[in-house]
Amino acid sequence: MHRRRKKLFSIILTIAMVFTIGVSLTSCGSSDKKTEDQKAADSVARKIDAIYVKDRTSKTDQQCKDAKEAWDKLTDKQKKLVKGENADPDYFGRDTGDASLDNPLNQDGIGQNEILVTSFGTSFNDSRTKDIGGIEKAMAAAYPGWSVRRAFTSQIIINHVQARDGEKIDNVDQALDRAVKNGVKNLIIQPTHLMHGAEYDELKEEVDKYKDKFDSVKIAEPLLGEVGSDASVINADKEAVAQDLTAEAVKEAGFSSLDEAKNQGVAFVFMGHGTSHEANITYDQMQTQMKNLGYDNVFIGTVEGKPADTSCTEVIKKVKKAGYKKVILRDLMVVAGDHANNDMAGDDKDSWKSQFKASKNFDSVDAQIAGMGRIPAIQQLYVAHTGDVM
Repeated sequence: MHRRRKKLFSIILTIAMVFTIGVSLTSCGSSDKKTEDQKAADSVARKIDAIYVKDRTSKTDQQCKDAKEAWDKLTDKQKKLVKGENADPDYFGRDTGDASLDNPLNQDGIGQNEILVTSFGTSFNDSRTKDIGGIEKAMAAAYPGWSVRRAFTSQIIINHVQARDGEKIDNVDQALDRAVKNGVKNLIIQPTHLMHGAEYDELKEEVDKYKDKFDSVKIAEPLLGEVGSDASVINADKEAVAQDLTAEAVKEAGFSSLDEAKNQGVAFVFMGHGTSHEANITYDQMQTQMKNLGYDNVFIGTVEGKPADTSCTEVIKKVKKAGYKKVILRDLMVVAGDHANNDMAGDDKDSWKSQFKASKNFDSVDAQIAGMGRIPAIQQLYVAHTGDVM
């Protein structure tokens, strides 16, 4: 009896060991698979980070190609694991519209007269086509004797669009080199920048290097014209932009006038980027302009909170104090790109839409995502600035 119990115990022990080993092997296999998935995702993340850079090099074209090919080889599960310093699944995976509808305007055969429309740029395809493309088309229609070409100042965005969509957009150096090779004599640079900020200053420095390559080189004014010395200084450009942007926002919201919206307790909040450059006073000037026009239910803010009184927290306080219970957010930007879609209207808790809702001060918070570049009246302001230096 004792021997039979001992033998039975031995059999049970053996079965238990076999089961444990099996589970262990299964777990190990699962762990190995998880590790392989993460390794594949990390490899792509490194390739994305390698092209998320400010400067173009001789390796850029190949790096863009390699990053996209590596992404395409990932499984759907692996794509969700992509995370790097700047890389994430949205880099290649987010649908921002049809890139084939956009014209990069990097053709040769320019002729002697060129208008180079220079923008920071955006990787949002629909916004690039409607906002930047809208301005470029308005230029071409207004000045048929001039060739309109494009340059972006952000190499990070240029690389993103090239890697994801295969669309090549010139940076400023490439566009200026193209103009030189094509024998352009008269060159006008029309920045789509909002103001005389850091990007405008950098553009001027870049263009200065090429001035002796052309008979004439002129840089036109950005959208809001000269900055001015303090918050009270405004100009005709700021007045026109304030009127055109507000009218478009009111129309899209379904009101017949700003006063009608005001009577229904609706406030419009226009969110710009913000800057630490001395030109940040421009945002306070735009608020002054709104006040001078009698637009009491229009407020100006910035993503960066520079100037300080334009931060989301401060703007919420202003709108609440003014007594408005309904809020419509809209971007104070030429292009409705990442800031408009994410920082303003995104679902993350840090977005302006989320912060306004979280304050529990308002009955409704809605957002309009539309860059100013698609507004015909704004396009004509750029056309006029080009005409001023032509």
